[in-house]
Amino acid sequence: MPRKNSTPGSGMNEIALLKGFILGIMASALGAFIFILLFSPYNFISGIQIMKSQGSLGKLITLGSILDLLLFAVLLKMNKDSIARGVVLAVIILTVLTLFI
Repeated sequence: MPRKNSTPGSGMNEIALLKGFILGIMASALGAFIFILLFSPYNFISGIQIMKSQGSLGKLITLGSILDLLLFAVLLKMNKDSIARGVVLAVIILTVLTLFI
């Protein structure tokens, strides 16, 4: 029986990391959506356009990332460490993104 060139379980870990990354991005987008709906008189699209014109889009992304903290805590409680690492990766990438916006 031929052996694979990868360690056992490595593919599953990468899939879990990708799931966590996607969940982290989606949680940040949901947080930004909720923030605009609750704290601005605009709808989501016009709220983003106004925040971008004011130079506050990075702050909006940062506020949206608060949900990532809750998601991270829930995933750790459920012993989903690989998915939680993906959420951390999403936060790191969003942090770097906000530096350039």
